[in-house]
Amino acid sequence: MEKFKKQWEIQHNWQLLFPFFGLLILGYSAFKISNAIFPDYNLVLKIIESIVVFYLLLKLTLFIFKKLEKKWVLDYKWEMIRVFMVFAFTGTSSLFVGRPIIKLIGITKENLNPILYWFLFIIIGLIFYQILLVSFGWLFGQFKFFWEFEKKMLSRFGLKRFLD
Repeated sequence: MEKFKKQWEIQHNWQLLFPFFGLLILGYSAFKISNAIFPDYNLVLKIIESIVVFYLLLKLTLFIFKKLEKKWVLDYKWEMIRVFMVFAFTGTSSLFVGRPIIKLIGITKENLNPILYWFLFIIIGLIFYQILLVSFGWLFGQFKFFWEFEKKMLSRFGLKRFLD
């Protein structure tokens, strides 16, 4: 356990919550992905498939961590898990917020060209994504990181003048 704490630069036991919840979220994602790819009903096979997908996702995540730890300015390595959790919650939440908003406006696949529907859906989702990203960043104690990330992203969209 001490080797793990040292590797992730964990100074206090409460910081162990982030790797724990990160693995829990990764496990849930592995189960959902294996369920989508291999839709069978054999429980033993489903567990084995989920473990294989979990292992692959874990390897991919750790590879991405290594690449991003040089690029992102964070005080400790364990904060990267927190940042990834914010991205995960934001992406999922923007879908849950975007769907009711688009229905409230009265836009459906039936009354609009499918290409235009998906274009509007992505635009509305992107707007809420920006708001939720900073909000979840604040909730997870990473407001400064996500505010800088947001400014960089909006400047790429040509909207930086609205932040000054």
